[in-house]
Amino acid sequence: MKRFLRPASLFFFYAYVLTVTVAGAEGIFGARLDFPLLMHQQVGQLAAGGAHNVLSQYRFLRGLELGFGIFALRYAKEIYSQRAMNHLFLITMGLGILGRIAGIVIDGFPSPLMQSFLYFEAVGIVLIFLETRAATAP
Repeated sequence: MKRFLRPASLFFFYAYVLTVTVAGAEGIFGARLDFPLLMHQQVGQLAAGGAHNVLSQYRFLRGLELGFGIFALRYAKEIYSQRAMNHLFLITMGLGILGRIAGIVIDGFPSPLMQSFLYFEAVGIVLIFLETRAATAP
């Protein structure tokens, strides 16, 4: 099991972290292209003031996503070995998953692409938790 768990955990960790890093950067600087693709809403269809506010908030959230990705890349070793860093990473990742689940419960199912992110993240957090729990135990 250990022979499978470590590489699978690292695969999901780096795939997730690289995805949030790239998506965060792209969303900040390419929001006018990125937003319509993900949200199925053309920016030009929003009210003028509303578009500015939506894009500002969208870029802000993408900036947080980029920051989380950079943090995780920088502290990957510590996330896999230090309890506090591990918990910070897993709690932050888990809150993102919780947000997706709340969206399903409150708003309904998103597109298949958004659902695939949820499934990927759910598998990833379980594998990362299982791989790191012994190394980060008190």
